[in-house]
Amino acid sequence: MKVNGEVVYEMGMKIDPRADKIQYDGKFINKEKLRYIMLNKPKDYITTTDDPRNRKTVMALVENLCRERIYPVGRLDRQTTGLLLFTNDGELAKRLLHPKNGYPKIYQIELVEKVKAEHMRTILEGFDLEDGFIKADEIEYVGEGKDHHLVGIRVHSGRNRIVRRIFEHFGYTVKKLDRVSFAGLTKKDLPRGRARHLTEKEVQFLNMIR
Repeated sequence: MKVNGEVVYEMGMKIDPRADKIQYDGKFINKEKLRYIMLNKPKDYITTTDDPRNRKTVMALVENLCRERIYPVGRLDRQTTGLLLFTNDGELAKRLLHPKNGYPKIYQIELVEKVKAEHMRTILEGFDLEDGFIKADEIEYVGEGKDHHLVGIRVHSGRNRIVRRIFEHFGYTVKKLDRVSFAGLTKKDLPRGRARHLTEKEVQFLNMIR
């Protein structure tokens, strides 16, 4: 085997499949094309590649977009809708999900009860949940702020079900939860249940952020 024209003798040599040229038995090994896909997830789909209980998974909504095997980047719970990314770029997925990076996520929440201004302030200033301190980067009533059942929140934490848990901590019942933005990307103009490939500009943007 050769890597970048040099014969490799030792076992366990690290290579970059996206940058290194690899030859085996005189032939170049084709690199899998990297794919980046955005889905506007509907309700009642679970974020997993397979489900032993035969429930609907998000993979059914992207299976016809490419031949390569792609995976969801992170999770949205079954009842949460909105922006979900898929890729076979493991390096990018790892970077987007690493806790130390904390890429921002913006959600719009509809609650059964009106959200009190004092709770909005506490969420912005920060408070303790059972698994540690949490605070929002931004939080405000949606639109002109007349309907206190609708709230927009920006967080960078990747902790499980964190937005639901924030509001449930104060006794609110989440009616709808929709992720509208992740890592600077938005699902604008993408209908619910539909998916599309990221544009070259969007991919470049994701690869630039650290």
